[in-house]
Amino acid sequence: MKHRAGRIVTIESLTELDRRLAQGAHRLRGWRLVGLDLRERGEVLADRDTSRTTFAGCTFAPRDAELHEARGALVLPAVDTAPVDPNRDALYTADELYDDMTYRRTLDGRAYAWSQGSEEDGLLARALHDDGIDRALTAWTGTRRLVGVMGGHALRRGEDTYADAARMGKLLGARFTVATGGGPGAMEAANLGARLARAEDDALAGALEVLATAPSYHPSIEQWIGAARTVLTETADAPPTDTLGVPTWHYGHEPPNLFATAIAKYFRNALREAILLQVCESGIVFLPGAGGTVQEIFQDACENYYATEDAIAPMVLVGRAHWTETLPAWPLLQALAKGRPMERHIHLVETVDEAAAIVLGGAA
Repeated sequence: MKHRAGRIVTIESLTELDRRLAQGAHRLRGWRLVGLDLRERGEVLADRDTSRTTFAGCTFAPRDAELHEARGALVLPAVDTAPVDPNRDALYTADELYDDMTYRRTLDGRAYAWSQGSEEDGLLARALHDDGIDRALTAWTGTRRLVGVMGGHALRRGEDTYADAARMGKLLGARFTVATGGGPGAMEAANLGARLARAEDDALAGALEVLATAPSYHPSIEQWIGAARTVLTETADAPPTDTLGVPTWHYGHEPPNLFATAIAKYFRNALREAILLQVCESGIVFLPGAGGTVQEIFQDACENYYATEDAIAPMVLVGRAHWTETLPAWPLLQALAKGRPMERHIHLVETVDEAAAIVLGGAA
């Protein structure tokens, strides 16, 4: 069994799986089971919570795979050869990543399944691919002013907070190119709003209604994708605004959203995180989130801590209770910034409208 960064556990032998199950593991959320013959483990796995488990290249008894998929697990076929072009020199579009109606057969699904194989076998191909994406992103961002929106992937369509994030994306998209982590939740909402920045307000309202019919990519990624495709069809006549997503196959169980007009998808998450923060030179808004968003706050804070004042862009945290009580990042950020040039560039606000006003007010 491999423990990878964060909550991810990768299991590549039945011995490890049996040991963990015998120790009483019941919730297998975030686990990755790779290349296992599970035909004799059907009953014991049926008794576990596999709603967010990834099965990559596993063999199942009849109907077991369907059972786990219905719960929300991601079941991917084995992929032996690289489905991505190691020499790629352009960013992705959503149509390229979602090139099949069934997720596990899409380029995105196949690339994630392939990335779960031997680290050594695909190391060079992944490194070359990410270098090409990096160069393409540098060219794409060179003529644009980017502002970032960071936030949790768990935000559900249909919630008021999702609509708020979309509205903020629309406000910021009128002046900037909005960049996000490219995933679901707050990231999707901000990309959606930014894409429709030049459309009438009722276009965004209608899109939110359609998306609410499939609130999450669990239990069905296909339904989640289908609702987004409907929105893209219904808003096809609206003038599109460029917006960027920077997702990673490291979190392959969190699919990329379809509303980013350009997608820089990386295999290496550390590289992706650093680059995403670097390109957002006009500031970053941090919506309520958890571990990943907290990491991004202090990774950005570290850059600003050592920067000269003319190189510091606004950091705006949205949600007073969240950032002072639920996850009290704000007091630490304040203490870190005290007496330094970055102090006047950090902000804590309650609403997305306040956040947008700060960023837009600083635009020359």
